[in-house]
Amino acid sequence: MKLNGLIDCHTHTHFSPDSNEAPEKMIEKAIALELSAYAVTDHCECNRWYSMEHYGAKENGYDTWNFNKDYERSVSYITRMKEKYNGRINLICGVELGQATHDYEISEKVAQDKRLDFIIGSMHQLKTNDDFAFIKYENYTYDGIMALIEEYYEELYKLCCWGKFDVLGHITYTLRYIEGDAEIKVDMSRFEEIIRECFKKLIQNGKGIEINSSGLRQKYGKPFPHREILNIYKELGGEILSLGSDAHCADDLGKGIFECAEMAKTAGFKYLTYYKNRKAQFLKI
Repeated sequence: MKLNGLIDCHTHTHFSPDSNEAPEKMIEKAIALELSAYAVTDHCECNRWYSMEHYGAKENGYDTWNFNKDYERSVSYITRMKEKYNGRINLICGVELGQATHDYEISEKVAQDKRLDFIIGSMHQLKTNDDFAFIKYENYTYDGIMALIEEYYEELYKLCCWGKFDVLGHITYTLRYIEGDAEIKVDMSRFEEIIRECFKKLIQNGKGIEINSSGLRQKYGKPFPHREILNIYKELGGEILSLGSDAHCADDLGKGIFECAEMAKTAGFKYLTYYKNRKAQFLKI
């Protein structure tokens, strides 16, 4: 399916530890899909900027460190690719900035990098635990799992208050692993109030959210966020909306983007948003 008029603004290349795909292969796929805008947003985990020894940490499920090196490699390379592919694709140099609230000094440094067109603010783990992808949920009671999700949204609210990113990434990230992989049903109504507060802060700061399509091709089976939470964002006056496949390989690039665009349209959104030089650009859906 050609995706002309649509965007994919959350993808990863081999500069992310969980991808082996060359940037050129991702870019060529974006060209073939006829995307109107395409962003490379490799991981930069602020709480893992330095070596494991620097933090006095122990190896755990997520055992990658020294993101300062991966970040520089990605941004330098994609900046060069913007010149190479100029006229062929609307290529965006971005970053997925993880855990900005865990190290404000590093997150401020990244946010001030003039080479970046676009920053996704994400929260993959809590200060007290491993990445949600590696937590063994069978070791938790249901109330314990709900407490983890509550702490996640409290940290997400702090991230929204900091606000030096462009869109908030996959706001229901925890459900990928809790409802999807562990098959534990979550009562999301318990978190509606704090999700509303996150949205209010984003709107106040002129920031947006993304619809992340990756859940559609995973066990979870829904985008992040699902329609009910997207409706809350719209109800509160949210207008800035990006789309991202969260692809880590060329085969997944663009998957679910059309479906997410249709969901946005039926929810009442009229425009999609991408960023150039940290400035919002709008495309009519």
